[in-house]
Amino acid sequence: MVLDTTTLRIAFGLMALVLVVLFYFSAYRVTRSPYSGWWCVALVFFLGGSGCFLLDGTPHQIWANPVGNVLLVHGGVAVWAGARSLRTARPPMWAFTGLPLATLVASVLDNPATNTWSGGTVFLAAMSISIGLASRELWRLEPGYSRVRIPMAVSAGGLAVYYFFRWLAFVLEGQDGRIFVTVFGSAVTTLVTMVLLVVVSFSMAALSSEQQTRALRVVASRDDLTGLLNRKAFLDLAAEQLADRAITGASGALILADLDHFKSVNDTYGHAAGDVALRRFADACIATVRTTDLVGRYGGEEFVLLMPGASPERAELVASEISRRLAADARLDGVEMPTASYGISTYDAGTSQVDDLIAAADAALYTAKSLGRNRSARSDGRI
Repeated sequence: MVLDTTTLRIAFGLMALVLVVLFYFSAYRVTRSPYSGWWCVALVFFLGGSGCFLLDGTPHQIWANPVGNVLLVHGGVAVWAGARSLRTARPPMWAFTGLPLATLVASVLDNPATNTWSGGTVFLAAMSISIGLASRELWRLEPGYSRVRIPMAVSAGGLAVYYFFRWLAFVLEGQDGRIFVTVFGSAVTTLVTMVLLVVVSFSMAALSSEQQTRALRVVASRDDLTGLLNRKAFLDLAAEQLADRAITGASGALILADLDHFKSVNDTYGHAAGDVALRRFADACIATVRTTDLVGRYGGEEFVLLMPGASPERAELVASEISRRLAADARLDGVEMPTASYGISTYDAGTSQVDDLIAAADAALYTAKSLGRNRSARSDGRI
C-alpha cells in the first residue's frame, strides 16, 4: 500500500488524538504541570490543523486551508509556550496573535479556493520561528534541570531547521519544484513530524515531572502570606552562602527588621489589615534589595535580609529605602502602615554561623527599639 499524503495525515491525526488523551490523563491531570498542559494544547492544534487539510480538493478548501495553517502555527506557538513555562516565563501575546494573524492574512489573500499552498511562505516561516524559539528555550534551561532537555532541544532545533530549508525551497522553487516536492513535500513532512512527535512527547513526561517537583520545592520554601523565603529556607540558604566565600566575597551584612507597634495595627484595623502591612513590607524589601540578596520572613512581624558584600553603610541605606517605600504606602487600602526598626550586623571571613549573625542583629534591633523605634542600629554600637 502506498502511503499518500491523505493517508499520512489521517494517521498523524489519530496519533495526535491518542497522545492528547494519553498525556492529559497520565501527565497533566496528575501533575498539573503547565508544560504538559501546553503540550496537550499543541497536540489539539496539530490535530485540528491536520484535519482541516483533509478537506483540500473539496469546496471547503477555501476556508479549511487557511484555518489549517493558522491551527498548525498555533500548535508551534503552544510548543514554545510550554518550553517557556519551564523557566516560569509567560509567552508574549504577540506570538499568539502576530504569527497566526500574519499566517491567516497571507493565506486568505493567496487564492485559498484553488491554491492548496495559499500563504505557504508565511506559514512555513512562522512554523520555523515558533519551533526554533522552543528549542532556544530548552537550551536556556539550567544544566541540572533534566537530562532529556538536550535531546528535546536537539529535536525541536532539527525540526525548526527542516522547516527553514522547506521555506527556502518553497521560496526558490515554488510548490511544484522538484526538491520541494521530493524532499520537503507534505507527505515527507507529515512522516518526519510523526516520528519526532512520538519521541518528543514521551520525553515530555520527564520534563513535566521535573517542573512539578521544582514547583513543589518552591512552595515548600516560601512563606504563604508574603511570598518571601520562610525561616527554614532562609537559614539553609544563608548557611550555604556563608560557607561559599565566592558568593559572600568574605564579607557582608545581615538586617533583622521588626514592624513597630504591629499589634496595634491588628487591634485597630483587624488581622486582614495586618496581613496587608506584612505584604507591603515584603514588597518594599523585594523592590529595594539586589537579586543576589536573601530576604525571608523570620517569624510574625520580623523579617531578615542577608546581603553578601554589603558594608554597614550600605545596609543602613537599604533599611532607609525600605522604610521610605513603606511610608509611601502609608494609607494604602485604608490602612496606616506601621514604621519599622532595624538591627544590622556584619560578617567577615571568620564568620561561619548564621545564628551568631542573627543574635548580633537582634541585640542591635533591641537598641533601635529602645531609642524610639523607626530607625536602625548597628551591632558595632553605631546608630
